[in-house]
Amino acid sequence: MRRFSPRVWILVLSSVAISHSVPAHRLVAQEPDAFDRYFVPKTMRVDYFHTGDVDEEILALDRVVSDGVWAGSLTRLIDDTNLGKYLFEVIDPATNRAIYSRGFASIYGEWETTGEARSMHRTFHESLRFPWPRKPVQVVLKKRDDENAFHEIWSVSIDPSSRFVNAADPPPRSNVWAVFENGPPTEKVDIVLLSEGYTADEMEKFHEDARRLVDGLFALEPFKSRRPDFNVWAVDLPSAESGVNRPHVGEFRRTPVSAEYNIFDSERYLLTYDNRALREALSGVPYEFLEILVNEKQYGGGGIFNAQSTTSVDTEFAEYIFIHEFGHHFAGLADEYYLSPVSYETPAELTEPWEPNVTALHDPAHIKWAHLVEPGTPLPTPWGKEAYEQHAREIRARRQALIDAQAPEAEFDALFEEQKRIETELLATMRHSAAVGAFEGAMYEAAGLYRSETDCIMFTRDDVGFCRVCRWALERVIDLYAA
Repeated sequence: MRRFSPRVWILVLSSVAISHSVPAHRLVAQEPDAFDRYFVPKTMRVDYFHTGDVDEEILALDRVVSDGVWAGSLTRLIDDTNLGKYLFEVIDPATNRAIYSRGFASIYGEWETTGEARSMHRTFHESLRFPWPRKPVQVVLKKRDDENAFHEIWSVSIDPSSRFVNAADPPPRSNVWAVFENGPPTEKVDIVLLSEGYTADEMEKFHEDARRLVDGLFALEPFKSRRPDFNVWAVDLPSAESGVNRPHVGEFRRTPVSAEYNIFDSERYLLTYDNRALREALSGVPYEFLEILVNEKQYGGGGIFNAQSTTSVDTEFAEYIFIHEFGHHFAGLADEYYLSPVSYETPAELTEPWEPNVTALHDPAHIKWAHLVEPGTPLPTPWGKEAYEQHAREIRARRQALIDAQAPEAEFDALFEEQKRIETELLATMRHSAAVGAFEGAMYEAAGLYRSETDCIMFTRDDVGFCRVCRWALERVIDLYAA
């Protein structure tokens, strides 16, 4: 990701007091009675606009509403994972202590690293969700700098009893059902799946797709062993016609949450820009994490940490996409591949990524996953990089030929299947294939960034599941929500 320090502007609305600089906040202890002392069990949602370009960043409040019953942890109120490009804290003004916090990433945070941000402003809608405070609080939004330290970029004071805060709960829902349920939402990790591009007559297909993809996720570790710690919900949201917007091929659709291909002009990048519609569609549903299931055959998906993830359900690789993109969304896992074209610009200097599964290896003696590295493993760790890159270049050229020929999706799937067979064998037969180390090539960079193993579902489409470092990172997030 490109690092920079834009100017930050704070837009003040008449209904809310905006704070200026404040000292570093102390964190409230994870005390057993902290939730009842500071919160009531319903969800506050703060919607805001995030605007800017390469030189400046502007944040402005949209509204504050009730988002229904609280489904998060009652005991793990402070996020100690140190994940995310951004962090928000809910501050008790009486003590100046953080009483709730969560890290996250955003579409804006990705967009500002693209070339487009050099030539124009854009505005994105975002939301912060946290338990409903009993008394007025200050919500502080922070962003990482080049040295990975968080700095405040926006602050807003919220009085839950204010006439400018809409405390009305969302109406009861009849379109929510449980894929599986293991206990109270406040004691489990809650995932919600949303239908997109399914007509009313295709809802049974959505149900089958949801069960199929969830079964694939929970067949892999650590989800397999930790399944009792999860609830999975689904929301039936019919579209007027099948499919979603595919502007790159001239197939246009209007769907309930506006999921679309061609995000950042990348034909297979699939997200929704319409965060307000997305949050309204899920309002009242108990969830911490979400995945939009898109009723399309074209290979595509996307995942942003603590924001959203998407999957096209009818490609041959739907299960892989679902799991891979959920890894981004759930635990902030980075893409470990590095030869595919992307819209992001390369930074002048590679700083240590905040993502848990990639490192710049500036200090090999203190690598972030040192506890998983066997003594004697060389860092960096040699691997068959040249042979892999030769194969990858050949596949890339053939893929481009299919794109130029506007080949049917089945031909892309066949190419990806061939690539998978070759890479599985190649990456499993290298000298350090069984080791956790530091293998150069990750996160769109052929040099200077390192992944922890030769193969992982965040690196290839191979049937290897999550590597040990990714499993460790995923479990830390599970522990943040599951009692």
